[in-house]
Order: sequence, then structure tokens, then C-alpha cells
Amino acid sequence: MKVLLINGSARRKGNAYTALSEVAKQLEKNGIEAEIVQIGAKPVRGCVACGQCKAKGLGKCVFDDDICNQVAAKMAEADALIVGSPVYYGQPNGSVLSLMQRLFYSAGETVKNKPAAAVCVCRRGGATAAFQTLNMPFQMMNMPVVTSQYWNIVYGAAEGQAALDTEGMQTMRTLADNMAWMLNKIHADGKTVYPEREQWQMMNFIR
Repeated sequence: MKVLLINGSARRKGNAYTALSEVAKQLEKNGIEAEIVQIGAKPVRGCVACGQCKAKGLGKCVFDDDICNQVAAKMAEADALIVGSPVYYGQPNGSVLSLMQRLFYSAGETVKNKPAAAVCVCRRGGATAAFQTLNMPFQMMNMPVVTSQYWNIVYGAAEGQAALDTEGMQTMRTLADNMAWMLNKIHADGKTVYPEREQWQMMNFIR
């Protein structure tokens, strides 16, 4: 089994990477493969609501000039997802939000039903709002949200300082243990078992 971890920071070895690395190491101790994907400093376009991904049945975004479709291909081979981001003005990095919105809309089948978790890193405040924002899409895609002993928040300002947050690092390890436990339950005996669900009945408030 494999977990894809998205580092939503432009800083390759910053505190978001430190937090996700702690998760990855603990996952591997549990026998779960972990891959951290760096979102990088290159632009990630936002969804323009063109609808071409659906109209053409692409299973990916029609725009192929950034990291979105690369992540979709990796997610198709993964069994779970963890998204980490620094906190900017009480919100996740705009690039990682753009990535998640396009990924979930254009390639939703790659994430559907797979366990997920969010991780936020901040200097001082705003992490709970950012954490909630990152968790919202998971629930729309029937993705079981994996918990820890506390909210998945780590504190640090200077690069690598997050490693000094002992409780935060323990929270990352507990998150990894819980993720491994859930994956083992879902894929017990070599079978992947998801709940049977009713067909979605979408209703607009204004008709």
C-alpha cells in the first residue's frame, strides 16, 4: 500500500516538509510506502470552470502545463492522500488549493473513497482555519478523514524549526499510525472493500 503526501509549500525543505517527513517515516515503519510530492514554486493555475474534463471524459484537467495531471497520475496508483500546507493569512497556500480543486473535479475517481488527512504548519495562528479548509474537499469525495491525537498542526517559523515542536511531531507519528491502521482494515485479506452507496441526488436551491 502507498500514501501520496503533497507538500503544498514552495520551500522544498521547509517546515511543511519537516512535518510530512515525520509522517512518511512512521508510515514506512508500519510497512506503508510513502511518497512526498513537492508542489514547487512554479505557478499552479486555478480552475476556470471550462468543464472540458467532464465533457470530453478526460479523467484529468484539460490544461497540462503544471503539476496537476502529474499528481492525478500518482494518485491513481496511491491508496491514500495527505496534503500539507503552510498557513498564509489564516489560509492554506493558494497553489495547493488550486491543485486540490482541479484534481478533485477533473480526476475525482483517483481520490474517491481513499483515506485522507490534512497537515498545517504555522508560525503562530490561523492553522485551525487553514486545517478546516483543507479537510472540506475530502468529505465531498467520500474520503475517510484520518485523525490523530490532536489537530494535525505543527508550529515553527525558521526552516526546520517544526522538528522542535515535540507534540506536533508526535501528532504526525500518531496520524501515520492511524492511517496505516485504516489502510490495513480497508485492504484486509488483499481485498479492497468500500461501502455501497446510494446514487447521488444533487439538488440546487434555485431551479
